[in-house]
Amino acid sequence: MKKNVIRILGTRGVPANHGGFETFAEYLALYLVAKGWDVTVYCQEDEGSAIYEDDWRGVRRVHIPVQRPGAAGTIIFDWKSTLHAAKEPGLILTLGYNTAVFCGYFRLKGITNLINMDGIEWRRQKWGMLAKLWFYLNEWAGAWLGNHLIADHPHIKTHLSTRVAPNKITTIAYGADPVRSANLEALRPYGLTPNGYAVLIARAEPENSILDVVKAWSRRPRGVKLVILGKYDPRHPYQSLVRAAAGDEVQFVGAIYDKEVVNALRFYARLYVHGHQVGGTNPSLVESLAAGNAVLAHDNQFNRWVAGDQARYFRGADDCAAVLDRLLPDEAALSAMRQASLARHAEAFTWEQILGAYEALLLPYAQ
Repeated sequence: MKKNVIRILGTRGVPANHGGFETFAEYLALYLVAKGWDVTVYCQEDEGSAIYEDDWRGVRRVHIPVQRPGAAGTIIFDWKSTLHAAKEPGLILTLGYNTAVFCGYFRLKGITNLINMDGIEWRRQKWGMLAKLWFYLNEWAGAWLGNHLIADHPHIKTHLSTRVAPNKITTIAYGADPVRSANLEALRPYGLTPNGYAVLIARAEPENSILDVVKAWSRRPRGVKLVILGKYDPRHPYQSLVRAAAGDEVQFVGAIYDKEVVNALRFYARLYVHGHQVGGTNPSLVESLAAGNAVLAHDNQFNRWVAGDQARYFRGADDCAAVLDRLLPDEAALSAMRQASLARHAEAFTWEQILGAYEALLLPYAQ
């Protein structure tokens, strides 16, 4: 029996070591292999010179070394991946539109390419005008050049529908494994106790509202710590402002990549604070629902659809402080919010649902 063939481009590779797209690529690749697909994932390497292949848990990996660091290296990697993938038969799934102009090559070759369009990257505050223009143009290129588009959020589909017809777009969010227990010992190095802290996990950028949250938290004693994960460089202007605004109950624990530790920090938290202002379905927010966190999120259409009506929302530092004043002492409200998070995860964000929806979308294009 002939296998369905798919090649996945646009991530650093599998297994996941970098972020949401890599995690998704890992889950999807393994799911499709188990369903009998022939799956290739392109992987970026920092060392070496020759392209090589290997097998990882039934997934064919094509390793492409790139000597340039940063964004330039990513662009080179994407172009080399495109050239390599275009030499072989089968369906393409491109994750992200950051170099979508390269997808024109698939069109020229008559190769079917589905694109997950990710968030609205050109709206992010961290980018300069040239980068924003690059992302803006590539968003249009991806919308036109992809044979079909995947939006991770209904409002991303609404946005993309200003570029192409809505029937060219399918909405499929992201998933997360449920967290029903965690290693309590993982809290000890940070001096934390269950239910005695809130956690915030985000890149230290203005669009993630971290300065507003820290200012709100630090206005008066809370009796609860705010634990912030992520890198904070004293030479970075915004990150310096965040640290300077932090009171004694704000604890910076650095970047943590150990999944067991991160799961424990989520699971035992009194509250999960999510300040993201831009984007679609954020993987970190989905993971907080899967861990049964009470969620306090920035008030926007993206977060409200993901976290649901039972979460709490804020706009700016003053509003955040007012919500914290009411919410942190209210055990009944926090308990109800935790149950609502678990229910929302089960309703819309299990991997079984998400991966099944992807295969259902991919199958007609692969056959």
